[in-house]
Amino acid sequence: MGDQLPWPDSSSFLLEKGPFDRAAIYHSGVRRDCEIRKISALGVTVGSDFEPALGEKVAVELATGQRASGKIAWTSQSAIGVRFDDSIDVIALLNRKLVSQAPERRTMPRLEVRCAAHVKCGEHFSPAVLRNISARGLQLEGDELPPIGTFVSVFVEGLNMPSGEIMWRQEKLAGIELFEELSWTSIIPWVRAVLKKGGN
Repeated sequence: MGDQLPWPDSSSFLLEKGPFDRAAIYHSGVRRDCEIRKISALGVTVGSDFEPALGEKVAVELATGQRASGKIAWTSQSAIGVRFDDSIDVIALLNRKLVSQAPERRTMPRLEVRCAAHVKCGEHFSPAVLRNISARGLQLEGDELPPIGTFVSVFVEGLNMPSGEIMWRQEKLAGIELFEELSWTSIIPWVRAVLKKGGN
């Protein structure tokens, strides 16, 4: 996870459901509202109607108040990719967000990941790659993913994942909405383990 930058996935980000975390992007001293689509240690994808040039310097202020400076890495329709100047501590970000919210309103940002997964549909198992994850859903990539509307179970090492439904498909990508939210107590230890494994 730590060495992945949230790059654009064709137009798949347009199909992803919110709600997304509110944030702000600063450019030449001007503050603009935006929303966090995906985030990793190296960068962030934000939704905004702002149209900067590639390489321009910006700063992204997260809902926790943390502000990370970086440069525009890519732009697309209604979305911007920012590469951070210095990598951020994803675990610290999650913990800070956790304590800043009331227990009944706690959510987590969509995290960019790359790890192996298996999708179970009926008695059939198919391999896939987990591309990003939030408390309410995830994105998978695979050659044999089921169609829209299919109920599936997703298995990822070290994480107890609720079952869900495939809400959208685009080529080899699929978006899954989970029937139950992932809990903070399960996601933070898993993220920490993935980061530790990726650093070895």
